[in-house]
Amino acid sequence: MKKIILLVFSLGVGLLAFSQKYAIIDTRYILDKMPDYKEAQKQLDDVAAGWQKDIDTRQTELDNMYKSYEAEQVMLSDELKKKREDQLFNKEKDLRDLQRKRFGFEGDLFKKRQELIKPIQDKVYNAVQKMAVSRGYDFVLDKSEGITIIFADPKLDKSEDVLKELGVR
Repeated sequence: MKKIILLVFSLGVGLLAFSQKYAIIDTRYILDKMPDYKEAQKQLDDVAAGWQKDIDTRQTELDNMYKSYEAEQVMLSDELKKKREDQLFNKEKDLRDLQRKRFGFEGDLFKKRQELIKPIQDKVYNAVQKMAVSRGYDFVLDKSEGITIIFADPKLDKSEDVLKELGVR
């Protein structure tokens, strides 16, 4: 009796799984086709490059200060050595703080990405949601990141439909 109940339950679950309608999209592909995203990514790259150039310049200055100190330290009094070491320490600390502020977790780059990229991602999400509701999809899976799909039937890829919904195609 238990085997029959288990068999009926298994068949029921199996039939439910087959009756669900789903689609697969590739958000990386969709975003790469959107001019808004390309422009936002370019702005983000330009801002990051400027910040990195500033940090590199400051690192070069710090390296030069270290070389100068090493060359001169034999001629410096203990008091001047201490003063120069403190300057080096403070400059290095300031540089590390700037790196953390610009590129650290929830730093300026993260905030700038939220400002530029998140509205575009939200636009894609809304288009996907609208398409899924209008076409009756139970699931929409993203194959670009986070989910591993070993095989996907190409006819299930609805990325082009999302691009049409966004007016890109």
